[in-house]
This record gives sequence, structure tokens and C-alpha cells, in this order.
Amino acid sequence: MRRYAMVDSLPVTVDSLTLSRRERDVSSGFTRVTTTVELSGDGCIGRGEDVCYEAEDHANYPRPNLTGEWEFDGLSDAIDDADLWPDDPSQHHAPAFRQWAFESAALDLGLSQAEMTLAEALDTQAEPVRFVVSTRLDSFDRIESLLDSNPDAEFKLDPTLEWDDALLERLADLDRVRVLDLKGLYEGTEVDTEPSADFYERVFETFPDAIVEDPAVTGETMDIVERETERVAWDYPITGVPSVQALPFEPSVLNIKPSRFGTVESLFDTLDLADRLDLTLYGGGQFELGVGRDHIQTLASVAYPDGPNDVAPGRYNDPEASGSLPTSPLDPPEGFGR
Repeated sequence: MRRYAMVDSLPVTVDSLTLSRRERDVSSGFTRVTTTVELSGDGCIGRGEDVCYEAEDHANYPRPNLTGEWEFDGLSDAIDDADLWPDDPSQHHAPAFRQWAFESAALDLGLSQAEMTLAEALDTQAEPVRFVVSTRLDSFDRIESLLDSNPDAEFKLDPTLEWDDALLERLADLDRVRVLDLKGLYEGTEVDTEPSADFYERVFETFPDAIVEDPAVTGETMDIVERETERVAWDYPITGVPSVQALPFEPSVLNIKPSRFGTVESLFDTLDLADRLDLTLYGGGQFELGVGRDHIQTLASVAYPDGPNDVAPGRYNDPEASGSLPTSPLDPPEGFGR
């Protein structure tokens, strides 16, 4: 059965909207700002988190009127029709991020009012969630610090052209690197990485068992990437079924970041497609500061619990790792409903 059909008629009563802003310094060297969206009704609260990256996007925040008695699909349409951007968004993904904040709050509220969990709504079991630790690094020091706090940690890393052979080999010797994000598809951001055939070759050869994410497929890199299609993953371009169908070759692995999809329907239809194509999935994080982290962990628990999920508890995003940190797998989280 189509996943979305299992929630589209869920009754949702909305009486009020509350907004709250969060901010915290994180390990990538910036101050993360997010907005928590709370929809209340019938004594329940549903929460979602707006993960737009630019702090300016969280100013002059909209307050759409969503009050009423709805079925979830109708509330989703109302959110889509609402003016969620009094000012222009700073990045092209931002409208989807904001829409997801309201959609996820609406789903959370509807499930809470029905006294159901997401797993129950989808007629499945929530499973313990394997997670990896995502971090950028210029040296091995960050890895050592994280291993001091969690000796069993596995990693998702963002290699750069500045990584020398010594660092690559030291990381490979750990046998803990599960995903490498080449960030070859970003444009106009601080994390853009220029495609390099030589560098791609070194990464693929040094980590023969790791997933390699978001290579740029150019005339220079095409031969290397096409030799490794079974472990090439896509993240940045994945926003729904059409985006999967538009990839340069039939995919094997996808990184699912729910906020990129904007709507529950788009996310669930993409999960259905992945089931039909027998794709490997894992979840991705975006420095969520609150309920958004619970949501990505919950979605992993019901759809891809065994993947190298970039959904580690928020303490792993602190600038300095300290003390004992939670270990993988996480107990099934409760991020939607009940």
C-alpha cells in the first residue's frame, strides 16, 4: 500500500500556531539558527523544525492561519497555498525546508491527536537506529577526540582537496569511515568542492568499501564514477521522485534528508519508489537543534534503520566533543505522534 495513503486522511485539528527560535554554535564553525513550528489543537502539540541555513531567513517569520478541522492531505494543501515567505528566501532549497517544518508539525499533531506513532500509522515496527558521526576535519585531531568519547564511532566525512595521502591513509587504517561526501554538486556555498579526477580516484581506492556521496559527473570524472555506481550515493539533488528519475544513471544508494522534499507526500512516494527499485537508503542530518533531529531519527527507524545514518544525537555537533557520548544503535525514537 502506498505510504501516503496511510496518513492522507488522518484528522488534524489546528487551534493555534506558536513559533520559537533556537541557536547554537556547532562543530562546522558557524552559529546554527532554526525555528520550531508548533501547531496546537485538542490538547495536543505537533512540532516541526525549519532548518533554513541562513539566519536572516528566520527573521520576519510568517504566521499563516491554519486553524480549522482538516484531513492531513487538505492541511498539506493549505500549507502549500500559504504565504510562507514575506521576504525572499536566501537559498533555493529554503522553501522546501520551511514547508517541511509546517508539514512535519502537522503530521506530528495529527498522530498525537490519534494517539498513534508514525510506525503504527505505517503498519510497521520501529527499529533501533544505526548512526554514523558526520564531521568536517582538517586534521586527525577531531577524529581522536570523538573516539575518546565513543570508541566505537563510525564516520561520515567530507574529504577536500587539501587532504594529503597521510591523512587519507590514517583514516583508512581506522576502518571506521562508512560514507565520504564529495560535495561535488553544491554551488555558491562555503562547502563547494571542485571535481578532480585524481582526487576522486584516490578516495575510491583508499576506501574501497565506503559509500561515496554526490560526486560531480563531468567529462573528467565520468569514467571513475561509472566504475563505482553500486556505491555512489546521491543526496543534494534528491527532492522527490522526479529527481531520482533525473539522475545521470540508475541509482543504487540515496541519502534521505526529509526537509529537502518539502511535503510528506513527496517523501513517502520517494520511499515507495526506493522499495520498488530495491535501493539502499540512509538518513541525513542538517544540524537540527530540536525536534527535527527526533524526526530524522524516527524516519530512519521506520524506513532505513540499518543504514549508515547521519542522524547522530545533537551532542556530536558540539564544537568540542567531551565526556561519554551516546553509542549506536539508538533505541527506537519517538519523534512523531503519541
